[in-house]
Amino acid sequence: MAPDKKKIAADCWRKGTEAMAKENWDYAIDMFTKSVVLVPDNLTYRQTLRGCQRRKYNDNGSGARMAGVKLMGIRGKVKKAKLQKNWKSVDQASEAGLRVNPWDGPMNADMGEACRELGHQDCAIYGYQLAVISDAVNKDYNRALARLLEVKGNYNEAIKCWENVRRVDHLDAEARRKIGELSTQSVIEKGGYDDAEGTRDVEKSGSAYDDYRLNEDQKNRGEQGPGMDPEKDLEMAIRKNPTEVASYLKLGELYRSQKKLDQAIAIYKTALEVSGGDHNVRQELEDVELEIIRQNLDRAKSQARANPDNTTARDNTVALANELVQREIEVLSNRVERYPNDSRLKFELAKRYMRTKKNNLAIPLLQQATSDQRIEANVLISLGECFITEKKLELAIRQFKKALPKLDVHDQPDPFKKCHYLLARLHHDAGQNGDAEEHYNEILAVDYEYKDVLVRLEKLQSEQE
Repeated sequence: MAPDKKKIAADCWRKGTEAMAKENWDYAIDMFTKSVVLVPDNLTYRQTLRGCQRRKYNDNGSGARMAGVKLMGIRGKVKKAKLQKNWKSVDQASEAGLRVNPWDGPMNADMGEACRELGHQDCAIYGYQLAVISDAVNKDYNRALARLLEVKGNYNEAIKCWENVRRVDHLDAEARRKIGELSTQSVIEKGGYDDAEGTRDVEKSGSAYDDYRLNEDQKNRGEQGPGMDPEKDLEMAIRKNPTEVASYLKLGELYRSQKKLDQAIAIYKTALEVSGGDHNVRQELEDVELEIIRQNLDRAKSQARANPDNTTARDNTVALANELVQREIEVLSNRVERYPNDSRLKFELAKRYMRTKKNNLAIPLLQQATSDQRIEANVLISLGECFITEKKLELAIRQFKKALPKLDVHDQPDPFKKCHYLLARLHHDAGQNGDAEEHYNEILAVDYEYKDVLVRLEKLQSEQE
């Protein structure tokens, strides 16, 4: 880079710092932005700019008034530039968006992605870190950040990101694999194995496992050592460092994978105490508690099916189902409070309220969750169902009509059919037979045996004769 650009950028940064001291936020932001444009790989410039933007909005967490509306056009520019793989334009457009709302998760992630593609690794990490702060349960943000941190050799922080992915999706195979790989790599580096020239050097370097590494006689007797029994390895790690929460979490996850849920509960409770009540540890504990209730409910259902005349088994099933939904409501309510921008959590909580006939609590959550385009169609269908229950039929029809263009019969066949079915029923009840017939036919075109559609359509057609 030409020296004059660096000199100009440094001068702009100095002017911005002076303006910020006088609380002349707009001028300071202009100067810091010029520094970033001139030297886009300078992390300090980005951090100072973001800090100034936050102070301008008094750390309100949401940026300018009507930020969502103001960002719509910018998001369009970012999307277009990403399709063209014009990463410089993506970077500049996302910075323009962050001027409107420096806390915006997608904009921070877009900035991170652009910097990653441009080779500005430190700035990329910073962007994704801010995105994760805004949406800690976003798998894509955590996954991208973890990969960047791994390249930088920051294995412990990368592991935390993969553990966040696992909290969202316990079946994520890549997250499970990476946690194991990075944990091993971290141990290797701590032990100095990478720098050892041979086996003797490794032995001299020492490690956390040295005092219980097997000798040849022990191996011949069939005894086990590090790497041969993960449970014993983790128990040893906990004994050696009882304040390291990660070891408890890994042991808890191991117990869960082995279906030893009671042991998982015990280890997570200990981890919660060691961590001083850490929210992430509490979530793991809550997930296992819910898993146990679901397991008990499945067992009760099996017993009730096997003995249909057994009223005790039937009552037990109902009691456990009620216990599960009430506990889920409690857990999800706390998580919605902790992650107020997570639309998926709001949708899940709303569905539990719908099951307990609390539509007055479900409707506001569903209305908020429609802002997430990934789940918008399904949220609208649930919202329409709430309005049907509340006898607000015109509002219900409006939601289903908004959902239909967002549904693809191949990607979402069940919601597609459900939406058409409910619309057909509503139109039929309102005497709008032509509209009802159209929706019934849409269903029959893809599923000739769906519910009672054929019977209802034949009845409707006979009424018109």
